[in-house]
Amino acid sequence: MPDIGHDKPYYWFTVPLKERLTRTELTEDTCIIDNEDYFIRGVLNIPILEYDRDFGFGVWVSQKKENFYTYLENFNSNQVGPYFGWLSTEIPYYSESTLSLKTMAHFIGNNDRPKIKVDLIDHPLAIDQHEGISLAKAWEIVHFFYG
Repeated sequence: MPDIGHDKPYYWFTVPLKERLTRTELTEDTCIIDNEDYFIRGVLNIPILEYDRDFGFGVWVSQKKENFYTYLENFNSNQVGPYFGWLSTEIPYYSESTLSLKTMAHFIGNNDRPKIKVDLIDHPLAIDQHEGISLAKAWEIVHFFYG
């Protein structure tokens, strides 16, 4: 079962194309916009009930400047965080916007991306992450993205 990844935060796309080279700094794992908005890439896992692995969304979350740089300096450490951030990836499978859901980024080290946990609220993504989904729903999500 493939995971679904997003290679840029939503807000990167709001910067006009001609200005992206001067206003943004983008790597596979971090993004800075206008030296004032900071984002890190992580994995939002959703348990698949009665299955031996989770379903993963590669997502971006905002970070305070201080936390962003602490993460960069301690990328391979699980001794920092968790840090609060706003979900900065729109996941179009969900009919309600996923932008700006409250999250916590949990750093695990070992060259692995942080694990992103969504606050438990009345949002389908939050419910899926906290309660798990069926294998059929996991495949439905995959087919939504890959046809």
